[in-house]
Parts: sequence; C-alpha cells; structure tokens
Amino acid sequence: MGSDRYTRDALLRRCSYGQRGLSYDMDNPSYRAYGYRWVVLGVFMLVAAVNQLAWITFAPITSQAAAFYGVSDLEIGLLSLVFMAVFIVMSFPASWVIDTYGIRVGVGVGAALTGGFALLRGLVPGDYAWVLGAQIGIAVGQPFILNAVTKTAARWFPARERATAAGLGMLAIYLGILVGLILTPALVASTSLPTALKAYGIAAVLFAAAFFALVRERPPTPAGSEERSLVLDGLKAILHDRTFLLLVLLFFIGLGAFNAATTWIEDIVRPRGFTSAQAGWVGGVILAGGILGAIVLPALSDRLGKRVPFMLIALSGAVPGLLGLALLESYGLLLLSAFVFGFFLLSSGPIGFQYAAEITHPVPEGTSNGLLLLAGQVSGILFIVGMDVLKAPGTGSMTSSLLILTGLLVLCLLIATCFREPKGLARSPALKDEPGARS
Repeated sequence: MGSDRYTRDALLRRCSYGQRGLSYDMDNPSYRAYGYRWVVLGVFMLVAAVNQLAWITFAPITSQAAAFYGVSDLEIGLLSLVFMAVFIVMSFPASWVIDTYGIRVGVGVGAALTGGFALLRGLVPGDYAWVLGAQIGIAVGQPFILNAVTKTAARWFPARERATAAGLGMLAIYLGILVGLILTPALVASTSLPTALKAYGIAAVLFAAAFFALVRERPPTPAGSEERSLVLDGLKAILHDRTFLLLVLLFFIGLGAFNAATTWIEDIVRPRGFTSAQAGWVGGVILAGGILGAIVLPALSDRLGKRVPFMLIALSGAVPGLLGLALLESYGLLLLSAFVFGFFLLSSGPIGFQYAAEITHPVPEGTSNGLLLLAGQVSGILFIVGMDVLKAPGTGSMTSSLLILTGLLVLCLLIATCFREPKGLARSPALKDEPGARS
C-alpha cells in the first residue's frame, strides 16, 4: 500500500466504538499480523539503543572525561544535558516528519544522524568542541527515533499487541542506557576514551545501515485500524483533551523524576556513606528493574485489554521505591528500592504511550508520543537544576528533593484514578499471523 489512508469504501464500512473514535474494521478480513513485524521492531530497537548509549556515554566517566579534555565536570555534564535541550526544540518537527512521511523516513533521519555524528565523534575524539558538536547532531536525531515508538507499533502490530511492542521499544531505550553505564567505564579502563568512541561510532553506522536495509514502511495488508487526522488538526484536538493533558502532567512528573534521580544518583547516596561504585550499581539496578517491568506489565496490559489498572499499579509501586531511595541506609534495601522504583515507574511509560494513542485516536501517534516525551525533557532539566539548588548545605543531601518528588508521584497516582478505559480496546478482531511480509 502506498497511502496512509484506506480507501473510501473501506472507511464507509467501519464500525466505531466510544466517544473518542477508537474503532476497528469488523468486516475487513485483510487485517493480519505478519511475522516480519518482529524484524522491523528489532531493528528499530537497535537504533534506539545506540542513540541512548551515545547520550549516556560520558555520564559514568565524568571525572576521567573532564581530565582527558581539560574541562570542568559541568562541561562534561553538558554533553548529556544538551540532549534534553535539543529535544525541546526538535520534538514537534520530528513528530511532523514521522506522522507525515512515516517511520522509514522519520526514524531513518534519526538513524542517519545518530550514525553519522557518532562516527564523527569517534574520528575526532580528542577535541571537546568537535565532540560537543557531534553530541548536538546525535541529539537532533533522538526525537526522530523516540517519538516513533507508538507509530511503529500501530503500523505493524495488531491492537492487542501494541502496548507490548511499545514496551519493547522502551526496553531498547533502557538497554542502551544500561549498556552505556556498564560498558563505557570498562572500555575506557581497558583501552581508552577515543577507542570507546570509535567503537560506538562504528556500531551506530552498522545499526543505521541495518535499518535502511531491513525496515519496510508498512505490511502488505493492514495490521489494524490506522487512519489518522492531519498532524496540525490532531495537535489542536489533543491540546483541548482534558484526559490527555492530565497524562502530559503525569509524564512531566514521572519522566522528570527518573531523569533527575538517575542524573544525580551518586549525589543522592553519597551523603549516606555509599561509594561511587555502589552508586553506579544503584543506577544500574533502577534500569534493570525498568527493563523487566517494560517486558512484564505492558504484556499483561495487552493480554487483559486494560490500560488504567496497570498505570495505577505502576505508580503505586514507584512511590515506595523512590521513598526508599530517599531514606534507606542499608545498601541491600537501597538496591531493592532501586529495583522497585525502576520496575514500576519505567513500565508505566509504554502503557501510557499506548493509552495516549488510544484516547486521542485518530490523532497521529508521533504527535501524542512526542508531546509526552517533550514534557519529560522539560521537567528533566527543571528537576535536575532544582535538586542541585535544594541540596542541604554542608552535607549535600538531596533527601528533601526526593521527598518532594515522592509527593508529586502520589499526586500522579491520584490523577490516574480519574482515567477511564478507551471504549472498544478489548474488542480487536481476530487476526491471522502470517510468517513474513511480502514486499
């Protein structure tokens, strides 16, 4: 198929359910789930993971990188912080490209920018100015990839699998961060920083090449309902949707809390006597919990055809996890709290993305996805700066900031109790699972 819209006759046969237009073509036997969808999702996951690895590269080696380039720790922090700032500027243009031209063009832009600038970073690894410029280039590519998570799921996956597909897409993001946190210090210690940057650049180019070689825009026949409104019309519609705006607030708080907690993880635990190495493990356990959560809860959400109960479960679990990070002095219990925090908070992301796509249908997925991520990038900058400002004089403790964030998560939980399930979510038609896509 060469168009994003079905034929007029097919549209006239549609049966719609619910106030927000979530619909399924009950008499269209051509809806199929092709085995090739997993290839498309797998390559997308590689591109997303390497982009996030590039973002987090310098965070676990801040002191070594500062010494290597002869700059301050803050200037090394800028190599990561620039991703949040650029995302704010580029999120809307990236969503427009994704929703207008599709995933092959949209994600392809992100893959090309990530591969090209990651390779440039590896070719001039000793010049801070060039490395900063390369980081900005990779950061421009980030929203073209991250904003396409739900678009990829909607294009290739049936409704009953879309939260699972979005969860796996988010899993790739968490894996990229985790690999960067663990692998970068080991590579730098065993070889050098320039060697690590070259290796990451080569990997990014290979993954970009795999994307262009393997990804198709759409399956031969639709996987499910996918017709969409125009991008700008959709943007106007969701900005007047009360439920979606409340969901934006949830992402503003939740994603901002995650960005701030992982950025300051060493400063959070150091005043209680924990070492930098122990802090690194705490951060790793948060992400490991998030990886497991992104697999388990979205899959259960799809199986049961429910979104809201799982968002409530996720937020309920994240509250005690963050509270433990703020207060516990036992290292074992601190690791347990880190796992609980990551498992529940990060699993709420893909469920929330899919819920947004369903309640705002037929608004393009890239638009809703991008707005939610944009909220988290804005709050990430605000929360990171705010936690630094609120540090206790003398000790540097961030306990008060974490308690404030815990209270905000409780507010998110209360807001989520007002949400309602999209009508018709569990009524997707039976789909045939084809072994592969025919080009």
